[in-house]
Amino acid sequence: MADPDATIGLSRLAKKLTREDEVFTYMARNLEPVRGFHQFMRAVPKILEARPNARALIIGGNEASYGKKSDIQGGYRAQMEQEVGKDLDWSRVHFLGRVPYADYRTIIQLSRCHIYLTVPFVLSWSLLESMSMQAPIVASGTAPEREVIKDGKTGLLADFLNPDEIAEKAIQLLSDYKLCEKLGKAARAHVVKSYDFEKVCLPQHLRQINALVPKAKAIALPKSK
Repeated sequence: MADPDATIGLSRLAKKLTREDEVFTYMARNLEPVRGFHQFMRAVPKILEARPNARALIIGGNEASYGKKSDIQGGYRAQMEQEVGKDLDWSRVHFLGRVPYADYRTIIQLSRCHIYLTVPFVLSWSLLESMSMQAPIVASGTAPEREVIKDGKTGLLADFLNPDEIAEKAIQLLSDYKLCEKLGKAARAHVVKSYDFEKVCLPQHLRQINALVPKAKAIALPKSK
């Protein structure tokens, strides 16, 4: 669920960030192209220019989980800093590295726009979890995301290959608080209805397993608490 009282302090800021602040977020295990980090960074200058009070909070390590490592020392973060650095207001860009789970959850609960990007690949658990916390989502319109994000209903979709469009969708969310609230609530409702572990996913999983074994060896569903 969203936490209206969520706050988090950052070392560069005198005051803690709250849901009143214009925060947009990006999160991946590692900052790499498979998860669209390069396209996110290319979108950030346009977002910050259009929204002078916005701040980018970026969560993720500096290695490579799925693809080729960067040839530049410092990884893809350093590579993208070289590419877009001159166009950024760095006082409003916060690289947080890998953070404790409780801090990650608070940051997502603060977010007015969570940007999730991926090439056609396995969907990150973090997208469903962010939706469950009522984060308004801008996602790339690749196949994994289209399964859970319905454009204009449970989030906004943008072309993975078009950083300007990603930025435009983020600006749309950041400038429309009512739209943020609407999409965030719809995102949570969709995840609870379709992906609740105990009520939806686990029963389906066990039914599929039991369909492959004799009835005498079927696995029973756990009793509800």
